[in-house]
Amino acid sequence: MANSAPKRPGISPFCRHLTSKKMILAAEPPLEASDVLDASQHCWCARTQTVLGPDRFACHPEDCEDRERDCFESRFGDLT
Repeated sequence: MANSAPKRPGISPFCRHLTSKKMILAAEPPLEASDVLDASQHCWCARTQTVLGPDRFACHPEDCEDRERDCFESRFGDLT
């Protein structure tokens, strides 16, 4: 799933519920997939606490930056 919205510097393109061990320790919002994924490549949805989002599709940086997903929520609400 591709994101058609242009990325702006400093604004995370990922759903606010996308989570990983690497992000728990991060001081800033993730701007690219490498900010989310560590060597394990494991991430999950904070809403479902599983590797599937509420829409039952996989959670992964490339999937969780798709604003077309019904479950997508920006980290900045309506500002993005």
